[in-house]
Amino acid sequence: MRLLLIEDEERLAEALAFILKKQNYGVDLTFDGETGQLMAESDAYDLIILDRMLPRKEGLNVLRDLRKQGIITPVLLLTAKDTVTDRVEGLDAGADDYLIKPFATEELLARIRALARRPSQQFLSEKLQVGDVLLDPSHSEVTIGEVSIKLTLKESSLLELLMRNPGQVITKEQILNRVWGLDSDVEMGNVEIYIHYLRKKLKTRTVKIETVRGLGYSLKEYH
Repeated sequence: MRLLLIEDEERLAEALAFILKKQNYGVDLTFDGETGQLMAESDAYDLIILDRMLPRKEGLNVLRDLRKQGIITPVLLLTAKDTVTDRVEGLDAGADDYLIKPFATEELLARIRALARRPSQQFLSEKLQVGDVLLDPSHSEVTIGEVSIKLTLKESSLLELLMRNPGQVITKEQILNRVWGLDSDVEMGNVEIYIHYLRKKLKTRTVKIETVRGLGYSLKEYH
């Protein structure tokens, strides 16, 4: 699961990014509204954590513009404003949830998990299954039959992306954006290397990562 954190308090933002990464979330971080909106428009994220008071573009304006463009990525709004009117304004702008500063880290993580469980979102549960392959993204662990295999964080993120989109072609560019992040300088060849790693670990006849020449990869289930 990849998160975009848009927060202008740099010490807070970096501390939150560290905590989220320790929870096995992929995190991209930016400190202003304009850059945050550009990154959010890439549709490379499963969840956006958006501060309300931002330089260059206010958080509610970022949120309204994203919703006008039809971007439905869940948004958790962070704010120091705690009146009922402020909360209603944030929700009416398109926020999925609202968290008042200061907040406990445990509550932030609980809110993220709650948003991840909502049926309207593409990530319906914490564990994913395709064929006999069961992935637990929170622990970077895949189980095939009775065998459990530990994955690296990047392997787990890559497999999660494929398993959330079974049968669909995921381009190498999409994989780079979702697994390594938009700001990463990782080369395209790394995608091929990690696909190779996964294929070696996924010893099953029911699921196969297929190469779609010139495009990318697709996870196929065989019966």
